[in-house]
Amino acid sequence: MACDLCDAIGGKLLWQNELCRVVLVEDTDYPSFCRVILNRHTREMTDLAHSERSQLMGVVFAVEFAARQVLNPDKINLASLGNMTPHVHWHVIPRFADDRHFPNPIWGEVKRATTPRPVDIERLQQAIVAALSDF
Repeated sequence: MACDLCDAIGGKLLWQNELCRVVLVEDTDYPSFCRVILNRHTREMTDLAHSERSQLMGVVFAVEFAARQVLNPDKINLASLGNMTPHVHWHVIPRFADDRHFPNPIWGEVKRATTPRPVDIERLQQAIVAALSDF
């Protein structure tokens, strides 16, 4: 069975170790949307060893921390769905009260037309790499 996250990086690679990678999703409405993707095909978090689960969530929290430092969003959405792509991955989505869907999830009903905020991707990547320096 083909898997999009096994067959491709899944976005612009920002950081990687043996367990997982952090990518920037190419989403024009949410230019700071990141994914933390397990580097091997696994369907569920409980299929991972406890230590791997802990490390993966540490990466998710570090990406959230970095995004908060750089972007100062109103909220961060963390999501792990996998219904369309059953491969362990987490969405880290900085949200702003005036974004296109707020307060709905980004996959929900559009609330308003907006222009996405400019994002200094290099600064975001540097903050992510710094937050993950111990991984």
